[in-house]
Amino acid sequence: MLPLWLVLLGWLLTGAILFWVSRILARGERGRQLPLLGVMSAVMLVGMSTEIVPIAYHTNLSVLAGIVLGPALGFMAAFIVNLILALFGHGGITVVGLNTLVVGSEAVVGYYLFRGLWWILGRRQSSPALAAAVATAVTLFLSTSLMIGIVGLSNLDPSAHVAVSPEHLSFRNPFEHGFLATELGQAESGQTAGQPEAALDLVGFAKLVFALAFLGWVLEAALTGAIAGFVYKVRPDLVGGRDALLAEQAVAGGEIERSVDEIDRERHAG
Repeated sequence: MLPLWLVLLGWLLTGAILFWVSRILARGERGRQLPLLGVMSAVMLVGMSTEIVPIAYHTNLSVLAGIVLGPALGFMAAFIVNLILALFGHGGITVVGLNTLVVGSEAVVGYYLFRGLWWILGRRQSSPALAAAVATAVTLFLSTSLMIGIVGLSNLDPSAHVAVSPEHLSFRNPFEHGFLATELGQAESGQTAGQPEAALDLVGFAKLVFALAFLGWVLEAALTGAIAGFVYKVRPDLVGGRDALLAEQAVAGGEIERSVDEIDRERHAG
């Protein structure tokens, strides 16, 4: 359904970002975060594989991944999850790049929105849950808009759209006219049974998507906020990062000069 140039562009941008992320991670000591990357990827995989009936919505939990992992590892988790889902038939291999851009943007934007909102709210005990919930709702609105924009880019050439009806569907070799042959070229040469139709009504499509997705955003925002609030109570370093852990220790014992590594070692030893 998507033009080849858009599919390739999605893979190119995703590959470039993953290369940049891997260079950043290689410069730091990220070995301790790899198990956490696996855990958060598994959590996202379960959420994205489970449909909420009857609204046909599945939670991405990508904002939660961004909050816990940070923007770089959060984007990498989005790629891992989308690739695994595509291998199981939930989405195509060709659109893994575009799907990673959409879901990965949720991890990145959600992380920065959460940090900004938490700072505005004054870093109180209840702030992480509220900041995570609001950040999730705003981020999902933005990522849905990005998805609609991608559909709009694929919709630029109305003549490329062919009617999809039972009489036009058949089992055949998709590469019989060459690896890079397009349905548009076949239609122009009379090699396909479909007839060109008008392009998708993008405004109507956007209204439908936003209307259906709104309830899902509310549910995912509430879920993400509840999880973030709970995690902050038991492991504040996973939600707030290094500064939250230092602040917790300063309040508890006035030992702000202690390093995060020392605190981590004591936690594991205990």
